[in-house]
Amino acid sequence: QVQLVESGGGLVQPGGSLRLSCAASGSALPIATMSWHRQAPEKQRELVASISSSGSTYYVDSVKGRFTISRDNAKNTAYLQINSLKPEDTAVYYCRYGGNYWGQGTQVTVAS
Repeated sequence: QVQLVESGGGLVQPGGSLRLSCAASGSALPIATMSWHRQAPEKQRELVASISSSGSTYYVDSVKGRFTISRDNAKNTAYLQINSLKPEDTAVYYCRYGGNYWGQGTQVTVAS
């Protein structure tokens, strides 16, 4: 079993920045792809960025150049640095570990 704890969300003005963290814990935790997803009100959850165990990254087009995903394997933690935030980035951001485990989500609200 893997537990994921996300943190770092909040209310920020347009153009601002946030850094989300996702800490994974569990026994005999394998190193797996970690990803960030988001779900805005009345919209489907979408993949935002992912990072493989070797560090290869993927970004959805709408966040390229503004979001940076990284990880610290020693800490079993993934990060999402979000810059130049826009109101349309407002959503609950979820961390995913491998294909089966999800965090509880952290709210990001972009408003002036």
